[in-house]
Amino acid sequence: MRSDISRAADLLKQHRRAIALTGAGISVDSGIPDFRSPGGLWTRYEPMEYATIEAFRRDPEKVWQMLVEVDKLVRDAEPNPGHRALADLERIGVLHAIVTQNIDGLHQRAGSGTVVEFHGGSHRLRCLCCDATVNAADRPRGRVPRCDECQVVLKPDIVFFGEAIGRQELADAMQLASQCKAVLVVGTSATVSPASEVPVLAKRAGAILLEFNLEKTPLSDLADICVLGSASETLPLLVEALS
Repeated sequence: MRSDISRAADLLKQHRRAIALTGAGISVDSGIPDFRSPGGLWTRYEPMEYATIEAFRRDPEKVWQMLVEVDKLVRDAEPNPGHRALADLERIGVLHAIVTQNIDGLHQRAGSGTVVEFHGGSHRLRCLCCDATVNAADRPRGRVPRCDECQVVLKPDIVFFGEAIGRQELADAMQLASQCKAVLVVGTSATVSPASEVPVLAKRAGAILLEFNLEKTPLSDLADICVLGSASETLPLLVEALS
């Protein structure tokens, strides 16, 4: 593993304009399990019944039975060494942006400055009636939040199944992918479109691809270097190697 990290560091020294694509795997060590993993949220809540925009519009209070659990997981979580290592890479001028599929806001809390939230952020609540947004932390925990003006149930500002990725987020992610010199894929198999297009577009544009995952994925054959292990262990070692 250390030899792969050393090689990855050498490549990043040559290709310093890097971006990272992150997924659920980077937040597991912060206590946020992958929803699809055994014991994850989708084993207890049927996604098509609780996680579609149609389900929310039909019965938002029912959907909030699940969202209360998500809210507790996210609010109680803290950035782990993997998140902090990416922030360190930004501070030393190697990493220029993060495109994340996560909704937990842990990259920002770790100190990363440029974060494209591909699927939105649970730290914001939005009114589907007047489009007002509020800070989720300003609302009591464990209760169904309502808009002060409309009195309708607020929705977390995240992308539900059946909703489109935000146009600006999609445009920003694709622009970053087309202009970067290296892309770090961390904690994701990158198989779900359109996030899966980020590493492929970057590679086609001439960028090197460095994969940091617990195990090999369908993306591994495309990667220049594949570092296997927990991101909270491997990414700090990468920062150390670059220092």
